[in-house]
Amino acid sequence: MARGPEKKDFVAVVREKWGEDAPRWVVVLAERCTEERQAAVARRLDVSASMISAVLANTYTAKGGSTAGLEAKVRGAYLGETVDCPVLGEIGTDRCRAESREPFRATSAMRAQLYHACRSCPNNPDNPTGE
Repeated sequence: MARGPEKKDFVAVVREKWGEDAPRWVVVLAERCTEERQAAVARRLDVSASMISAVLANTYTAKGGSTAGLEAKVRGAYLGETVDCPVLGEIGTDRCRAESREPFRATSAMRAQLYHACRSCPNNPDNPTGE
C-alpha cells in the first residue's frame, strides 16, 4: 500500500541546530510545524515558510537577524500570551503585532483609533516616540 510522504520532524531540526538552549517559542513553532505542516503555520502567522525554516535552523539573518516579530506572533497564536490594548481590550500578542502594522484608514473609526493608539503603545516595537 502506498503511503504519503513522511512528515518532517521539525523538533529534531531545532534540537540539532539550537541545542538545549532553544527558546521555548522556537520549540513550540517546531512542534506546530511538525503537527500542522510548515506552510499552514506560515499562513497562520502571516510570514514566509522560508523565514520559519531559517529560524528553526538557527540561520535567520534578514533584517539584522531580528526574530522579535515572529516571536510575538508565536507567543500570541500558540502560547496564549496577551497584552491589554487600550482600544480592543485583552488581545493576543500576535493580533497586537498585526494591528500595529496596519495603516491609517479614515473610513473606519476603530481602525483610526487603533492606528493612533498603536503609534504610542509600549507594546509596539516600531513605536516612533520611543516610549
